[in-house]
Amino acid sequence: MVTICVDAMGGDVEPDVVLEGISQALEADSDLQILVAGDEAVVAPYCSAHERALPLVTTETIGMDEHPTEAVRTKKDSSIVRGCQAIRHGEADGFFSAGSTGAILVAATLNVGRLHGIKRPGLATAIPGSTGRRTVMIDMGANADTHEDMIVQFAHMGRAYAEITLGVENPTVALLSNGSEETKGSEQAIAFHNALKQAGPAWFVGNAEGSDLLAGRFDVIVTDGFTGNVALKSLEGTAKYIINELKKAVGSSKRAALGALLLKPVLKVVAADLSGDEYGGAVLLGLKAPVIIGHGATSPTAVKNGALVCAKAVREGLVDKIAADIEVEE
Repeated sequence: MVTICVDAMGGDVEPDVVLEGISQALEADSDLQILVAGDEAVVAPYCSAHERALPLVTTETIGMDEHPTEAVRTKKDSSIVRGCQAIRHGEADGFFSAGSTGAILVAATLNVGRLHGIKRPGLATAIPGSTGRRTVMIDMGANADTHEDMIVQFAHMGRAYAEITLGVENPTVALLSNGSEETKGSEQAIAFHNALKQAGPAWFVGNAEGSDLLAGRFDVIVTDGFTGNVALKSLEGTAKYIINELKKAVGSSKRAALGALLLKPVLKVVAADLSGDEYGGAVLLGLKAPVIIGHGATSPTAVKNGALVCAKAVREGLVDKIAADIEVEE
């Protein structure tokens, strides 16, 4: 039986939202056990009433606005730190939290540990495409400063994630740049391109532009964490803008309101696709166990899927796949 630790205290939502997601995950997977980390008043009653739910009582919580390194150093009995330590102690096979991304990155790197040869963990997520094909994007913000060898490792991690999670055979990789030509981009982007071209002549297919992010043309798009984070937040901001403008338009006339009513089911599907709830959030790749980070404003569906995707990654050997690919590269 796979055991996934879920942080009941992380995110901007009430613990009840996370607990509901845990219940849905346990119902969906009869071979799943969940270690629930959080305050005793939250986890003890829940676990006593649910089979395959075990309490991990903690006394501290790391806030979203706290300095990640300082918080992890001083709040050693927080749900994030103890959740990551549960993996190190053999009590859990993976970890899910919708808490502070920075704190999870620090705690996971220190307590779960990096795979041998991995320079830095990379944050990856599967974004939707207009063709119906999802694209794994890495790095989404874990590493603002990136070197060529790290970019190559991110490509291997992203390919492994696409194979295990999305079921893609022999995934292709593109580099995010400001033009499709290999001579386009900054000196750093050109250096990244050359390193990827040398490392993966069979799977590296060149540059991707910003307009390719949601086009579904590539299996994996790789970039440095600074660029990836800006790109992701630009997509999120654009989606919010469109939704807000549609809401304004609905109130402009009865005809617009009727049209919105007819489109509502379709818009719900689109919104769910963009939310990332299907995969629970972003995954930290390059660690010794799967660690998934949900949105701060998470939902029961995202928590459920985060736990299920984490369990799937354990069962299908995502970590071993990354380790083997990196060993071959070395």
